[in-house]
Amino acid sequence: MTHPISPRGLVPLIPLLTRRALKLAGNRAEAEDLVQDTLLALCQRLRDGHPIDDLSAYAMHTLSNRARRGLRLQTTDKLKDDHALTEPDALLRLDCADTLAAITKLPKPQRQLMELVVTGETSPRALANSTDLPLGTVMSRLARARAKLRLVLTE
Repeated sequence: MTHPISPRGLVPLIPLLTRRALKLAGNRAEAEDLVQDTLLALCQRLRDGHPIDDLSAYAMHTLSNRARRGLRLQTTDKLKDDHALTEPDALLRLDCADTLAAITKLPKPQRQLMELVVTGETSPRALANSTDLPLGTVMSRLARARAKLRLVLTE
């Protein structure tokens, strides 16, 4: 059984996260943003009552995922400002808001898994472990949830 971890339990991880973020981000300002974003995601997960078995490993995994997401988003920054009709962040926020709203309308078993995915848990095996569901059940629920989201979001 996992013991609840308070957000204060994250403080000792900050130096470790910062060292890793500096390697991933390339400059101090981006690294600090990455660490802050990671800590906020971890606080949200802890606040929502989701168990984390190995906080250090989970924190590093979350940091790496957020760094990769940042690299993917940087490719959109190559657009010239005069070519964009709106700020790229505004479009991303609208897409995220639409996606989050669509998730709330999913059937409860699918919604619960997708909410875990939104908080940063993307491994089906980790989802299966944290929900005590068989891996096949997790995979099929995620597939159905994603298919429904695609339908709703392309309408």
